[in-house]
Amino acid sequence: MVRATLPIETTGSPMSGNATTVHDFAERYLAAATDPDPDPEQYVALFADDAVVRDEGREHHGPAQVRAWRTQAPAVRYVLHEVSGGPEAPTVTAEISGEFPGSPVVLQFAFRRDPQGQITELEIAP
Repeated sequence: MVRATLPIETTGSPMSGNATTVHDFAERYLAAATDPDPDPEQYVALFADDAVVRDEGREHHGPAQVRAWRTQAPAVRYVLHEVSGGPEAPTVTAEISGEFPGSPVVLQFAFRRDPQGQITELEIAP
């Protein structure tokens, strides 16, 4: 289970370089992905209009495809293990468990973010 609550307030701009901000971003992302009453729009709002998500050998481009990909994903729980990198390109390592083959699994979420802090790229891999 993610140890985060929404909303998470941070100090400074989304790209201030503050390590706390990067960790808060990771928690905010995982919390939006596991909200018990999921709001796909809240999740999609984390992404830029030209965002690309790479997961399980597929690419999802833009808000409509990201929304469709997210709504087809099974309900999962995340345990945040590590956050590394800077505010423009953080990498999050988390254990994911749920009703899917191979559960639980540890995955890395490699992000790229624009100057406003929105996700422009997300690659999910073991």
